[in-house]
Amino acid sequence: MTSPETASQPRVRCSWCGTIEDYCHYHDHEWGFPVDDDRRLFEKLCLEGFQSGLSWLTILRKRENFRKAFANFEIDKVARFTARDVERLLGDAGIIRHRGKIEAAIHNARCAQDLLKTEPSLAAYFWKFEPDPKSRPRKVTPEVLRELTTSPESVALSKDLKKRGWKFVGPTTMYALMQAMGLVNDHHEGCATRAEVLKARKAFKVPR
Repeated sequence: MTSPETASQPRVRCSWCGTIEDYCHYHDHEWGFPVDDDRRLFEKLCLEGFQSGLSWLTILRKRENFRKAFANFEIDKVARFTARDVERLLGDAGIIRHRGKIEAAIHNARCAQDLLKTEPSLAAYFWKFEPDPKSRPRKVTPEVLRELTTSPESVALSKDLKKRGWKFVGPTTMYALMQAMGLVNDHHEGCATRAEVLKARKAFKVPR
């Protein structure tokens, strides 16, 4: 549960979200909390791909449109999309109309199906790349966070996905996914949400 916020005592947050309401809500309730749901993981991977060259705020504000356009990112449904669906999506002003990114999302759904033939779940696969806490910075400050754009684990994850044929899964993109989905806790020291994420992680059962 997030701590209350008042005009006299504003909630302390990571500096990247500023005072933008959409960012603040996402920061307080989603970013960094551990996720073991395959649909959410696949959605995040796809949206990170669409974000390439854009801001996350742009994608966040279009997220509901993306969910409607991409069958709520249900892997099997997206994998069945055809060339007709690509043209439909290219005409949807509510999303990012980039042919390469649209086709990559559909392609990655099929890659996810292949991965699930050998892995118990997407979650079990992604969480194998959780860094050892001892390898993480002792203190996460805004300055440290600006330098944390990749990690050895995100590089390894990217390399393995690319080997499996996935697209738009570079090391920086995969690190952003790891930050958002709770594989790392990059909330700044002093951020009210940092302790909440730590508590959630302690109660979280890593999927195997």
